Amino acid sequence: MSIDLLRAPQFLVTHSGGFHADELLSSVILTRIFPDAQILRTRDTQAITPADDRIIYDVGRGYDVEARIFDHHQKDAPLREDGQPYSSFGLIWKHFGPAYLTAFGVPEEHQGSILRSFDTGFVLPVDLVDNGALSPSAACPQLGDLTLPLLLESLKPVFDDDAEGAEDRAFQNALSVARAFVEASIARKAAKARAESQVMAAIEAAGPSRVLELPRGMPFRPAVLKAGADHLLFVVTPRGPAEWSIGGIRKNNDDFAQRADLPLAWAGLTDADLEAASGVPGAKFCHNGRFIAVASSREAAIRMAELAVAEAEAQGI
Repeated sequence: MSIDLLRAPQFLVTHSGGFHADELLSSVILTRIFPDAQILRTRDTQAITPADDRIIYDVGRGYDVEARIFDHHQKDAPLREDGQPYSSFGLIWKHFGPAYLTAFGVPEEHQGSILRSFDTGFVLPVDLVDNGALSPSAACPQLGDLTLPLLLESLKPVFDDDAEGAEDRAFQNALSVARAFVEASIARKAAKARAESQVMAAIEAAGPSRVLELPRGMPFRPAVLKAGADHLLFVVTPRGPAEWSIGGIRKNNDDFAQRADLPLAWAGLTDADLEAASGVPGAKFCHNGRFIAVASSREAAIRMAELAVAEAEAQGI
């Protein structure tokens, strides 16, 4: 049997009964790509047998890409290249991740990095927990019950809920929750990729200047590090129709130490006091920690950043 992997199926087939994070999250991926397909939760032998009209996952005891069956419960279960086990989620992401990102609207040039980072930071932990290779309570005893796999499983019906269709209704409710987490994670990664492109362009435009000007607030430190722009000390961005910020660049993610602080004479001052101390009309506020200041115009913000650079360079920075 040879089946086009992305041929629209009529059914997305997974097992009935209690659900786990891996088939829920797999369902999130597949329903985005195939919105017209019906989720069929069953253990019927005929239904979990590969056919042209279905994709089967987390059931069927087979892993065959051409036949579009993606289970991991069989004796010779699939493993990653490093020997770590797949769950159905990992298998579905491996083969359908690019199509999901395309359906989500992620540009092709950003898909490679997002595929890898989502797999490492989101998919792999689910795979490990589902296979018993990672215990959330052992990894973090106080937060174990708050990990995503256990939170999703907590949406299953309680043991004595005997109402007809309770498990299927709970699955659909949990699917909405799972979808929100997947989409939020992908959206943030896509935004980070967009921000990196814009910051890289701004770094090139800044040239040797020690002040980086951005068109809006956005994550910038990863791109600054990637670009090797060690000369940059401050970032200027608009905050609203009549506010601009001047911020430092953190040395690392573990603390708030900056490459350079704003001038000590500005610390904690506002409005007229800050204008007098800085000599810049439109200076509005400087945080006591000297990592951010605010001005009422771009010109004032740029001037404050230039003064901060001059003081930092006078200190040998």
